[in-house]
Amino acid sequence: MSAPLDFRVVYYPDPVLRKVAKSVEAFDEDLRATVQAMFDLMYRSEGCGLAAPQTGLERRILVLNPTGDPAQKEHELALVNVTITDRSGPLTLLDEGCLSFPQMYAEIKRPERCKVVAHDVHGNRFEAEYSGFLARVVQHEYDHLEGVLLVDRMSPADKARNKAALSDLVERYRRSQAAGAR
Repeated sequence: MSAPLDFRVVYYPDPVLRKVAKSVEAFDEDLRATVQAMFDLMYRSEGCGLAAPQTGLERRILVLNPTGDPAQKEHELALVNVTITDRSGPLTLLDEGCLSFPQMYAEIKRPERCKVVAHDVHGNRFEAEYSGFLARVVQHEYDHLEGVLLVDRMSPADKARNKAALSDLVERYRRSQAAGAR
């Protein structure tokens, strides 16, 4: 599972974003390098979370730091082969953005808490429960591993508000595909 040479954020509507990510098989130095490259890209992109499909990798890896601050490494979290086993608490509505949908925001309802089963980068299995903003980021990035995107969770009003930006992304993708076919 080598990290792509052009490690960059993949934008909507690239088809890799719709694929269900595959499990990581090897917990080796390559995985650890991939996770570090994902953190680096997340910080460069000024995000607080990133899932492997957003880099073009069809793997069940997500990284996050709810502070978004690279100086606060103690808040970094990497979840490999993660599964959300429970969502609970009241549904809260909050504006969410997404690196694969630059400059777009939508009010998304999510449960206040989630429980996960995952592995760390060394293959150690663990269970954890997250709440508040951290739970929101985990659920957002987990959606990416399942092929679910911000646009899928947008209300009709948010889709209408973001219609021009969504169309621009589709057109930019078409142009890049046409240029690559030459």
